[in-house]
Amino acid sequence: MAVIGAGFGGIGMGVALKRAGFEDFVIFEKSADVGGVWRDNTYPGCNCDVPSHLYSFTFAPYRDRHIRYPGQRQILEYLRRVAVECDLMPHLRLGTAITAATYLEQQGRWELATATGRSVADVVVFAVGQLHRPYLPDIEGRTDFAGLSFHTAEWDHRHDLRGRDIAVIGTGSSAAQILPTLAAAAARVHLFQRTPHWVLPKPPAEFGPLARAGLSLPGAHHFYRQALDHGADALLAPIMRRGWSARPAAWLARRYLHRQVPDPALRAKLTPDYPIGGKRIIFDSHYYPTLNRPNVELVTEPVTGIVGDGLVTADGTCHRVDVIVYATGFRAPEFLVPVVVRGREGRVLHEQWRTGASAFFGLAVPGYPNAFLIAGPNSFNPAGSNPAMKERQIDYILDCLRLRDRLGAAAIEVDEEAMRAHRRWLDRAIAKTVWPITGPSWYKDRAGRVTNPWPASARTYERMLRNHRPVACFRAVSADTPYPRHGRPAPAVTRCSTPVASPAVS
Repeated sequence: MAVIGAGFGGIGMGVALKRAGFEDFVIFEKSADVGGVWRDNTYPGCNCDVPSHLYSFTFAPYRDRHIRYPGQRQILEYLRRVAVECDLMPHLRLGTAITAATYLEQQGRWELATATGRSVADVVVFAVGQLHRPYLPDIEGRTDFAGLSFHTAEWDHRHDLRGRDIAVIGTGSSAAQILPTLAAAAARVHLFQRTPHWVLPKPPAEFGPLARAGLSLPGAHHFYRQALDHGADALLAPIMRRGWSARPAAWLARRYLHRQVPDPALRAKLTPDYPIGGKRIIFDSHYYPTLNRPNVELVTEPVTGIVGDGLVTADGTCHRVDVIVYATGFRAPEFLVPVVVRGREGRVLHEQWRTGASAFFGLAVPGYPNAFLIAGPNSFNPAGSNPAMKERQIDYILDCLRLRDRLGAAAIEVDEEAMRAHRRWLDRAIAKTVWPITGPSWYKDRAGRVTNPWPASARTYERMLRNHRPVACFRAVSADTPYPRHGRPAPAVTRCSTPVASPAVS
């Protein structure tokens, strides 16, 4: 078994394999540490907009009574602790980037290429995530800037930004999180906005005394997590489909904007002209107040070029700055890049995905046997916890491995007709959401196809996986090499004899 990536998906997959009795697996990670997006994003103010109790594994639930929303360092420490306490360290191959994965048809196995050599695995699980390849806009003259510039995911901590004139390009979640810190230190901040976002207030990062007292009661943490999970499905998921909660949410967002931004002109610039949920909703209680500061300027004219000492906008104005911060998000629709994946009959996955990335529930693609994805196309949950979505995918992958064992097959792959049926359902479901009528976002690829978010609730995803079991949707693929190999019996499916530790974030 080879797992590629050591973020939430890869670590969760590794723990699940051990708990199911599989020990012969390796987790390849290109960087020197685990953590994925929470390792890479170290910009000031980086945090999660999902409550900590929900943003954790079910086998290692968060149980801190003080912190409601985790910061970047806390989440990274949580993942490190899970890796250690669940005995994943011997399975990790850090600093090992997979550059290519090629299916060997005669053997029914995968050959993985790295910069230093090659490995062969029976099964490969791609857990590389969606939000780890920084996107830099193609602005004329970008390389001509003489000052300091970097992306939020590649923060340069060597420089003191106090007293500087800073440009921030982008107004998504990372920009909202970083703006208060920059505005408090900089001489001036110019925030360049392409499209305003819907913003909803975020509760305090720490629990109050009553909540802390309540969480000390037996079973309170589990009940709170369940309430958050049900609440996300019942309140947030319908927003994406213009369901019952869309109007109240839009009213609350407009009311919040009106109360936080007294200037009518500034408020008009911050008012979205697309349905709420069309882009990822920002949950933040400091973004709007910071925009009222005298040293913060919101610029809505498009950036047309960059010169040595600043940015030029469409109205001809040159905004002179010392630093440019690109809060421009990630190349999320480019799944699995830069790994070159070759399946049966020499097919190349990224060539197949030129017309839009697609996978069976974001998990598998016909023609690529014994290959699975975690957080693949159209499996990002825009209304809840993505670690929970990944756990559902991991459970399904384990079911696929058990089916392979029962069949005694060298390889299995998702059936073409099952994939077509899923695609038909997915197209109809996406058509009912607000995304097709909303402008560009990381939910879509460059051609405007919605490739990233899941168009229904998390419970619908779970129910549909139950209704599309591997035994009905996957088929055996022949290979010259018999299974099991080397005279070994198929791995037994067992559970750990001792409970898995539940590290708390502190």
